[in-house]
Amino acid sequence: MTITFRRLLPRVSAVCVGAFLIAGSAQAQLSPPATPGGTDNTFKPYSGQAGKDVVWVPTPQALVDRMLDMAGLTDKDYVIDLGSGDGRTVITAAKRGARAHGIEYNPDMVALSQKNAKAEGVEGKATFVQGDIFESDFSKATLITLFLLPDLNLRLRPILLDMKPGTRVVSNSFNMGDWESDQSIEASADCVSWCRAYKWVIPAKVAGTWSFKGGQLELIQNFQKVKGALTTGGKTFPVEVGKMDGTTISFSADGVGYSGKVDGNTMTINPPGGPAWQATRKGGA
Repeated sequence: MTITFRRLLPRVSAVCVGAFLIAGSAQAQLSPPATPGGTDNTFKPYSGQAGKDVVWVPTPQALVDRMLDMAGLTDKDYVIDLGSGDGRTVITAAKRGARAHGIEYNPDMVALSQKNAKAEGVEGKATFVQGDIFESDFSKATLITLFLLPDLNLRLRPILLDMKPGTRVVSNSFNMGDWESDQSIEASADCVSWCRAYKWVIPAKVAGTWSFKGGQLELIQNFQKVKGALTTGGKTFPVEVGKMDGTTISFSADGVGYSGKVDGNTMTINPPGGPAWQATRKGGA
């Protein structure tokens, strides 16, 4: 996994730049360039290595492990790492049984990742391609991993929000602006820098008016949070503590907790102590 870092930094905050330099100093990460190719003519990346508008810093293996734990990785997942660097996240996911794919701009890094995957015996499950993440299709992933700066996360955000509901996104160190994370973790105590990660679950889009027999549910959505009003039995109640977890919706109204599932423009709601009811969104999404 790679952290990108622009050579021209007008949009990167002083705090972010300072954190990068402090971390590099603490671990002697920003090493001077080695002789191109090394003495044996093999590619040997170093932390802080310049690329196309970016530099490369590896994610600590301790955090890679915890990120995949937090994501709930299983052998049914298809993981895509955006900016896969030396391939460690993809290879770790493959060693856990998942199918994993890395998108990396530097062709030397791609070749190194393929070599590393072969050495670990997972070349069949861990694949890599040279490409620009903003020109790549990663819509079939069930889990996205990344280590990018905040401005790049924000550029990716609308693309991620259009992915299949329930897809998980895990980011090393940097968040998604006002899209609050569903969970965050710290790496183990021996991790020195870049030790926090965040997780989001892509929410189904539920904004609109939903009609059901005997009433309606009006929802306003802000990422995974929902609010609005529930009209039933001739009375209207505010929708409170509403949340989406992928395709699962939960909320309370008039002190009663509701939960249900969303499938496109159909919603199945399970009120406590009563039969489930079906709601249909007026006019579609």
